[in-house]
Amino acid sequence: MQAPSTVVQLVLLVLLVLPGVSYQFVRERLRGPVPWERDLGERVLRAIVASIALDAGYLAVAGPALVRMVRGTPPGELAGFVQQPRAVGLVAVLLFLVVPGAAAFAVSLVERRRRRSTYQRTPTAWDHAFRDREPCFVRVRLKDGNWAGGWYGHRSYASSYPHPAELYLESARVMAPDGRFGPKVEGTAGLRLRAEDFDVLEFVDANRPADHDVKAVDA
Repeated sequence: MQAPSTVVQLVLLVLLVLPGVSYQFVRERLRGPVPWERDLGERVLRAIVASIALDAGYLAVAGPALVRMVRGTPPGELAGFVQQPRAVGLVAVLLFLVVPGAAAFAVSLVERRRRRSTYQRTPTAWDHAFRDREPCFVRVRLKDGNWAGGWYGHRSYASSYPHPAELYLESARVMAPDGRFGPKVEGTAGLRLRAEDFDVLEFVDANRPADHDVKAVDA
């Protein structure tokens, strides 16, 4: 795709893309990410369609006034940008940001009212499990049958959708064959786990030492 070479082409590109990008951004923030919008081509297509719908609405409601503002007095190619830049800037903010955002908010509000059940913005069970997670012990059963685990604390991290599910534990533990926690690995600086490498993940409450054989505080 060739980059715009004139001011007119640049303006047309902005008109074709920016309103839809603003609309889609607000929709995603209110609705949450969905699997079918992970593809970049799909997202661009949706933004263009939204831009066309919004631009058509602008032209139907205030087309002549917008053209006069852009062309200026006397009329010239985009002379209005030079003659009244503040007015053009305010209208651009209104049409490219405020109106698309308000439209996205209205559509999301109508969809929520039509649903019989409450929509959860958390896209996956993985994200739900780690949202506001307090420090605790975590153990996973790898697909080869072995166990791995450690301490999930304030320096730990779990990736979120749409990124691949990965987990960083700030310290690792020696694990028994039956999954029990052993002592902290000597010199451990953390443990990285990929969800695709294990089939079971368990959170163990740090305040219930009877459930495991490690101390509640992992210093």
